[in-house]
Amino acid sequence: MNDDPPINKPDHRGLTHVFRAFQYSLQGLRAAFRYEEAFRLELLACLILIPAGIWLGRSPMEYALLFSSLILVLIVELINSAIEAIVDRIGVEHHALSGRAKDIGSAAVFLSLFYVALVWGALLLERLSE
Repeated sequence: MNDDPPINKPDHRGLTHVFRAFQYSLQGLRAAFRYEEAFRLELLACLILIPAGIWLGRSPMEYALLFSSLILVLIVELINSAIEAIVDRIGVEHHALSGRAKDIGSAAVFLSLFYVALVWGALLLERLSE
């Protein structure tokens, strides 16, 4: 058995753990909204596109595709912002690996936006061809 103490792990369990995790998640969302311009812009785009999705979708599966694609962008942006914060915490001087990490995170956001364009474009083409 390993007697090493857990590193930087809270000692709360059960419902207290769930409640604290929820609080940390809200703190993360607030931080993203406060400090990340891209997150705010993507959230604004979601707020604009949700009514369009209500018009565009015709079935529960279509609504799920439309809205989950938007949520995916926000999720990937949060992960990208976390990567950028960690890289900047390590140091602001240019390093090839730091640049690569940030570029890969940015590419993930780009692909999630491309996925939105595919899903929304396919459903829009289907509606326009009816």
